Amino acid sequence: MSLIRMIVLAAPVLLIAACHQEGPAEKAGKSLDKAGQNLHDAVDPPGPMEKAGRALDGK
Repeated sequence: MSLIRMIVLAAPVLLIAACHQEGPAEKAGKSLDKAGQNLHDAVDPPGPMEKAGRALDGK
């Protein structure tokens, strides 16, 4: 396999792996998710097991 062919095949994988910055759409989506979770918690408060699970998840 030639060097150029290996580079062409590896480049997309490296580009996708290097792209980890949050864009404005991802930030807005996370904000909407959090608002929805807060609304849900106000209507139906989480129990002790759900609180423990969230603590493990880091949410």
